Amino acid sequence: MNYKVIDKDKYYRKGVFEHFSKDCKCSTSITARINVTDLVLYSKKTGTKFYINFLYILSKVLNSRDDYKMGYLYKEDKLICYDVINPTQYVFHDDTETCTPVYTKFYYDYPTFYKNALKDIERAKETREYGLDMQNHPNWFDASYIPWFSYDSLNIELPDGHLFFAPIINWGKYREENGHFMMPVTVRLNHAIADGYLVANVFRLLQKEIENFIE
Repeated sequence: MNYKVIDKDKYYRKGVFEHFSKDCKCSTSITARINVTDLVLYSKKTGTKFYINFLYILSKVLNSRDDYKMGYLYKEDKLICYDVINPTQYVFHDDTETCTPVYTKFYYDYPTFYKNALKDIERAKETREYGLDMQNHPNWFDASYIPWFSYDSLNIELPDGHLFFAPIINWGKYREENGHFMMPVTVRLNHAIADGYLVANVFRLLQKEIENFIE
């Protein structure tokens, strides 16, 4: 993977970064519902999987801005920004009630991404191993679907002081509300590299990218 090193003295969020990476190490997250009506209808019309379509849109959104592609190298004490981040998705096994992590490379070309994501999922169905390998996949973000119900809130806690900058995204089952399909999405980012605006902006970008996707 490729990345650029951020000059922390010239970083536009220098003050915020110093405070939330030294004085008050914490994360920030928001859960909200987004309107996925058009994406649901598009998926049914084209015979494609809604899940993979949303995963593509989510990956495209997170790759659209450097703030969502940040990383931290502990040994070198370097703040970095990856050229690309890829989704780590999960396959649930009904027989064992366990999940298998699936590493899927992001491609801006939708047909390529869709084909590879589908293959990755089918391959993961053949194993029951957890197989999480974060050391060899540093530029990957967590994309976890919770399909069993439509939730209202979700919190993911990491150890205090852990400077983990990759986005953690969860989403649940969509449900009909006033004639629209609304889906809960939870966005978690480390406060050192993101604030409420940047977290909320993910939802705005998702809604906009859904509109662009179905045009």
